[in-house]
Amino acid sequence: MAHFQYEGTTSKGEFKMGALEADNQADAERKLKEMQITIIRISRKSAEIKLRMPWAPPVKLKTMVVFSRQLATMIDAGLPLVQCLDILSQQEPDATFQKILLDVKMQVESGNTFAEALKKHPKVFDDLFCNLVAAGEMGGVLDSILNRLANYTEKASKLRDKVKSAMKYPITVMCVAFGGAIFMLVKILPTFAAIYKDMGNAKLPAFTQFFMDLSAKTVSMLPFIVLGLGAFIFGYVSFSRTRYGRRMLDNMQLHTPVIGEIVKKASIAKFTRTLGTLLASGVPILDALEITAKSSGNKIIEEGILYTKDKIAEGKSIAIPLMERGIFPRMVVQMIAVGESTGALDIMLNKIADFYDDEVDVAVEGLSSVLEPLIMVFVAGLVGSMVVAMYLPIFQLADTIKK
Repeated sequence: MAHFQYEGTTSKGEFKMGALEADNQADAERKLKEMQITIIRISRKSAEIKLRMPWAPPVKLKTMVVFSRQLATMIDAGLPLVQCLDILSQQEPDATFQKILLDVKMQVESGNTFAEALKKHPKVFDDLFCNLVAAGEMGGVLDSILNRLANYTEKASKLRDKVKSAMKYPITVMCVAFGGAIFMLVKILPTFAAIYKDMGNAKLPAFTQFFMDLSAKTVSMLPFIVLGLGAFIFGYVSFSRTRYGRRMLDNMQLHTPVIGEIVKKASIAKFTRTLGTLLASGVPILDALEITAKSSGNKIIEEGILYTKDKIAEGKSIAIPLMERGIFPRMVVQMIAVGESTGALDIMLNKIADFYDDEVDVAVEGLSSVLEPLIMVFVAGLVGSMVVAMYLPIFQLADTIKK
């Protein structure tokens, strides 16, 4: 199968462009004719080489948002689901997602529900997406559910990016600083050491001698440093994939100074928004808590949510077990209790999510304003110390000649 891009007009005279799969150009032209599209231009797409990191999602969140909104609009306009999927698959630029949509369309045509077809692609459509679609199909409000999903995905993506940016900046700068320091110790300082050695056995200043000795040790130990760093990264990744390791690291993350507060606030926002979206869409609370726990991204919070689910199954309210586990602040639990008692839990949860979204914004800005000057001072001090150590003997020599 080859991929073709086309431009044309419909039977109503509307301009249309998109992509489709066909055996050859003649087959592509035949398919467009069947779709009642008059071809203006058609060309074969060149093969694309896409590099995807192993940990990267198979489909971007932005693609999912656009898909949800477009599908909601088409269904609201009265188009049959199969036709909607056919149109969206033809115009989808992402080849991976295009194949998935074509498979979903085929599954629906063969008699499966839309939710059942989506569940066959769990890496793209998670439990949250599938369960909301199932609720929308049962209630006949699939367009509203899809719009709600698009809003949820957009906000969840922004929240995730905020937390990532809070952690990425200091880690990146520190890595660059240490990389620069290693480069100077391995490449620059040995050159100066050779120059000073050729000048005779004059005693170097203690400050310079310290860095020269450090440079010599770093050069001799460099293979072991690289191996040790590789072993540490491999060990960390392997440990983090174990249940105990993931739990321990997640617990450390929640209790890390400054960063831990941002992670907690982001977790509260994600929990309340996910649960609020599910409840507002008609998903039963026990199923909603199960899905929310799986999508929490933190083992400690996941355990707390599952504990809450078990207690609700025993007849308790949602607020009591949340208070017992202590994973969320008292204010959040009290607001949830108020929402539960007034019968407006989904509305209250979304209000809490909006509040903590803003709290994450403020926390990230505060962290950046504090860390930036501290990191700059550290980097300047590290590099400046080495520069001073390299040129200090030259300054002393110039001073001796002047005297």
